[in-house]
Amino acid sequence: MRIIILSVSILLAALASPALAQQQPPYWASIDEPEARMRTGPSTEYPTMWIYKRERLPIKILARYKAWRKVEDHDGAQGWMHARLLSASRTALIIGEQPQALRSKPKADARVTWRVQPGVVGKISQCENGWCLFDVRGRLGYVAFDDIWGDEPLK
Repeated sequence: MRIIILSVSILLAALASPALAQQQPPYWASIDEPEARMRTGPSTEYPTMWIYKRERLPIKILARYKAWRKVEDHDGAQGWMHARLLSASRTALIIGEQPQALRSKPKADARVTWRVQPGVVGKISQCENGWCLFDVRGRLGYVAFDDIWGDEPLK
């Protein structure tokens, strides 16, 4: 009986833990709410530094403190967000001054399938060898790591 209770307890604890809470910093996440506040410290008692009004914006998680995550945005601003505002969904932001090419294959000489403006956010997957598959509402293509913020080899 004791083994069954212990097994059920372990299973329930594993199911209750979101994927975001399992990772050790640094790692990537994205904003999961229409409005998310970045604060100067890990509590609602701390003042708000920024209010983000853009779901799916990529965020780098630098540290954890209870239900709070120390985050960094694409401009280098650092502060604290509550974990419930974040998702483990992988997204990236197109950076640079010019539209970036999305390619049919993860190669610099592959056919251009789409062009995306700086500031566009999309889902990313299959990131390897300097390329990620970038999805903007069903429009897919490979983009170079150098053209996005939201995935990079983290140390």
